[in-house]
Amino acid sequence: MLREICGWGRHPRVEAHETRDEDLVRASLEPALFRGLGRSYGDASLPVRPGGRVVSTSRADRILAFDPGTGVLRAEAGLSVAALNRVFLERGFAPPVVPGTQFVTLGGLVACDVHGKNHHSEGTFGRHVRSLRMRVADGRILEVSEATEPELFAATQGGIGLTGQILEVELKLRRVPSPWIRAETRAFPDIDSLVAGLREVSERSPYTMAWSDTSARGRALGRGILSWGDWAEPGEAKAKPPRWRAPVEMPIDLPSGLIAPWSIRAFNSLYYFTHARARTRIQHPLAFFHPLDVVGHWNRAYGGRGFVQYQCVVPIDRDPAIMRRIFEILERNGGASPVTVVKDFGEEGRGLLSFPRRGITIALDFPMRGARTQRLVDRLNDEVAAAGGRIYLAKDALTRRQHFEAMEHRLSAWSDVRRKWDPDGRFKSALSVRLFGDSP
Repeated sequence: MLREICGWGRHPRVEAHETRDEDLVRASLEPALFRGLGRSYGDASLPVRPGGRVVSTSRADRILAFDPGTGVLRAEAGLSVAALNRVFLERGFAPPVVPGTQFVTLGGLVACDVHGKNHHSEGTFGRHVRSLRMRVADGRILEVSEATEPELFAATQGGIGLTGQILEVELKLRRVPSPWIRAETRAFPDIDSLVAGLREVSERSPYTMAWSDTSARGRALGRGILSWGDWAEPGEAKAKPPRWRAPVEMPIDLPSGLIAPWSIRAFNSLYYFTHARARTRIQHPLAFFHPLDVVGHWNRAYGGRGFVQYQCVVPIDRDPAIMRRIFEILERNGGASPVTVVKDFGEEGRGLLSFPRRGITIALDFPMRGARTQRLVDRLNDEVAAAGGRIYLAKDALTRRQHFEAMEHRLSAWSDVRRKWDPDGRFKSALSVRLFGDSP
């Protein structure tokens, strides 16, 4: 079926032939880019050219095996985090690592090697994956793991779907004492104290994150709200399991100019002062892990032009002033963001192109304003590359190839593995053309 598809940022957009099939073995007979629920933000899951073919995995969502003694789960690549939450949380198990949305598939979690609020304590999703069933470029279906094909296993984690088609995923779920979260919050007056507070809390809490105000100026630059928590023990959790309500849908696109510096400043100030009081409470896991999921199609708030999300990680131990410089760049270049998330990262994982490394990460949302937004991303990338940081491919739409190559010293090793398994370049995407030099 030919239809317009895009990432969650709704920029860029392209018409593509999208195949939906509950049998991924059948759907993958011809090489094509796999696409889950479309929650990567830019062009990572878009075809090379208009009219190209992609395969949606969302109908292939069966649980194939589960061992309650070990927590080991085997499922098709299209199973979502939302389904895992509903099936397993009441049974005392949770996904080991989750991103900011529950509407993402197991295959997408692996391809992006996602991180969550617990990267400093649990690493990326790939750390908890035991095995993958994949179709590679020559048509073979393989069981891929550290024991069987370790190079391909590592290259696929964070490989953005370019090393082969993920059919099944085997991973270990985390045992939890209850399905509720004990959450705490505290306000900090500027970016320096916010980052210091985040790093201190990360020493004692498995889940941490901060929201930061990019529109604050002067002494309040980067002020924010720090949140942290853990799974509640049975004695403090609510007696009934959490209810999973359907999101309230945003039915139409809002005017593209509604999210502007003035409205972002007003929203950020309101959010900061209404959350400034320190609190401890028992919280629904949706509110703690996936707060934006309560609104369906919240991306429509940015209007028809869409938005871009920019996420980078910088080694703050090497350059303690880097976060303040990033906020100063945002201030000088009109880069106010209504959703700004700051997290603490632990050690780099085994994925050859996996995004996280030790440091501090910041994720920003910018309304798409053409050349102006491109200039802002270029300026941020100048700073991140000079500091030894990197950007997150699953969020990116505007990074230039020269910036990415300056940031990513592992690219050559990953490309070698990719060529070994796909010498004719049968798996590629709009992102791989833009950043890796694939032919269109």
